[in-house]
Amino acid sequence: MVPAIKVGVVGATGRTGQSVINGLLASDTDFDITALARSSSIDSAANSDFKSRGIHVVAADLTGPKEDLLKVLDGIDVVISCIVFTSVQDQIPLAEAAKEAGVKRFVPCDFSTPAPRGVMDMHDSKDDVFAAIQRLYLPYTIIDVGWWTEHSVPAVPSGRTDHALSPVFNLVPGDGNVPIAYTDVSDIGTYVAKIIVDLRTLNKKVFAYTEVLTLNQIAELIEELTGEKAIRNYLSADDVQKAIASAKIALEKNPTDFFSARLPLVLNQYIYSWGIRGDNTPESAAYLGYLDFKELYPGVTGKTMRTFLQEILDGKKNDS
Repeated sequence: MVPAIKVGVVGATGRTGQSVINGLLASDTDFDITALARSSSIDSAANSDFKSRGIHVVAADLTGPKEDLLKVLDGIDVVISCIVFTSVQDQIPLAEAAKEAGVKRFVPCDFSTPAPRGVMDMHDSKDDVFAAIQRLYLPYTIIDVGWWTEHSVPAVPSGRTDHALSPVFNLVPGDGNVPIAYTDVSDIGTYVAKIIVDLRTLNKKVFAYTEVLTLNQIAELIEELTGEKAIRNYLSADDVQKAIASAKIALEKNPTDFFSARLPLVLNQYIYSWGIRGDNTPESAAYLGYLDFKELYPGVTGKTMRTFLQEILDGKKNDS
């Protein structure tokens, strides 16, 4: 009998983390799952639910004594980090402990859109973590998943999609014709469960996505499904760049200003990358050295934008 693969998940109660947990539990592979939680949340409702589903929940302080982390990671085969983006750098001591503990594969928290350095500060911060992992010669897999489908739901005059609109991303950068790779958040875990047991993906980057669409194509799709004209809020490339410049100035004045400086910078750099530059495509990812999930696992499919939008029109919202 093949022994279970022991997986430790950091940030398991977040959206990505929950998807990863669900994907591991639903997989044909036998995973023995441990959720690494802050001591203050060890008895939270989410962690109590994990325990009821057979998941071990242990307290872990990523910036605490290494000896404590080593105890938590003892015997763990794979570490998957779904840490909140404001704590990305906390993965470095986690990686150092993972190396010492003999972890066989470390998956840092990317789970986003691919891009070269110098385009998005948040991506560069994650890339700095990747560099730290490589300096350790710690076995790794980088997984990016493209843009979430839920962030591109178009508005229609009747308001039938209002309950699912993203207030920040209810816009169309540029002319709306830039291809964008999409994944539904509920599918991330399914993809991760495949990737982390595949030797072909060890010490590689993988771009796991479901489909590629432009925002204009998504608008046309909602028009087909509703019979209404989509409301398209176009935003010029100049406007996006001005927003980025303004956020940078605000951040220089007050580096601790999250809501008025850092968050707008992160969001507008994302918009510029996938909506104007076109970084979030399989072709760009291939240039940057990613393996293509569809080529690795041609039989694995995820929820399409059409299916997702139909669920929205049926009154559902993606809370997975």
